[in-house]
Amino acid sequence: MKDEITRLARRALKTELDTLRKAGAGYRHDIAALKRQVAALEKGRAALEKQAHKNAPTPSPSVNGEPAGKSLRFSAKRLRAQRKNIGFSAEDFARLLGVSAQSIYNWETGKAIPRRQQLEAIAALRGIGKREASSRLEANA
Repeated sequence: MKDEITRLARRALKTELDTLRKAGAGYRHDIAALKRQVAALEKGRAALEKQAHKNAPTPSPSVNGEPAGKSLRFSAKRLRAQRKNIGFSAEDFARLLGVSAQSIYNWETGKAIPRRQQLEAIAALRGIGKREASSRLEANA
């Protein structure tokens, strides 16, 4: 009797498991097809980006040594070197830029990053000499 119950239970389970196995195989097939489709779309997207990059308009001429429309980069070491080249203290350099001396300290130590407007002011000071910087500072005062 016990053997007969076991046999019938296995038979019922086998039919249920077969349908589950078939469904699982179908899902794996669908997933593989979707992966192939995603790979093809990614390849097409990369080709379009490459083509768009080739056909990108040329940048407009530079303004104050900086290309127009290009993002300004910031380097704490370069800011300190720029200030030292001019021979200004952090306080004088801050007055020249229209910010606080604490801001200059934070920028030079990497604790903060200047905002876009301040980056433009820093970029405008690139390439000026000590005399020019001193005259601008006196004009601001």
